Amino acid sequence: MFPEDRVLVGVINRKRDLETVQKERWYRIPQVRMLNGVNAEYLAFFLSKAFGPKNGAIHCFAERQGLELLYRRDLLPREINHPRANEVYYKVQLGPIQEKSPPILNPTRRSISFIYTTWDRFTQAHQISDLYSTADYFVDRIYHALRSAGVPANRTWSAEYHDRRPPQIRVLCQDGPFVASPDPSDGGYFLDGQQPEDEILAGILKRIAEQGGPVYLSIPADYL
Repeated sequence: MFPEDRVLVGVINRKRDLETVQKERWYRIPQVRMLNGVNAEYLAFFLSKAFGPKNGAIHCFAERQGLELLYRRDLLPREINHPRANEVYYKVQLGPIQEKSPPILNPTRRSISFIYTTWDRFTQAHQISDLYSTADYFVDRIYHALRSAGVPANRTWSAEYHDRRPPQIRVLCQDGPFVASPDPSDGGYFLDGQQPEDEILAGILKRIAEQGGPVYLSIPADYL
């Protein structure tokens, strides 16, 4: 374990999926949610509203030990009639499941999908906001605001890559991809943290419109 090791936090929405993680030691991720691959040494698991008193916190984690690409129907043969049965998923194979004590809580009920963080942040975190760098937190706020506005945005994280690339927001537009970053040297649309958030969103929406508008391939947050 090294401070710079990458930790990917995923969401578990169903009790049977937690049982799969604990007993069979694998976790599934839609390939369309991780187009750049699963770049992490560890996976941690945020339990959603199905888990009663454990709802809304990260209670466990495991080392990543392998990766396969499979159709959902092959991963979950008892769900072959699922609407996404023919879509491709990563099967992330896991080492022993370990308890995160104390758990990482979500007191502000922040919207959670996937979060990339580093091992040092993860081990010291007491709440979800502790997992973010300042740049990642800023980009994440803009990302969720765009998604709330119906824009099918994707994002990358500074913690996702060992070379610490700046985080980005990406939107596939009719006339090519729109890219935004809080790093002015990154070559995309500059996300200026000194501007009010509504002005930032207005500027992004204007630029997306100039590029022909977004291509709507929106993915629900609970897409599993």
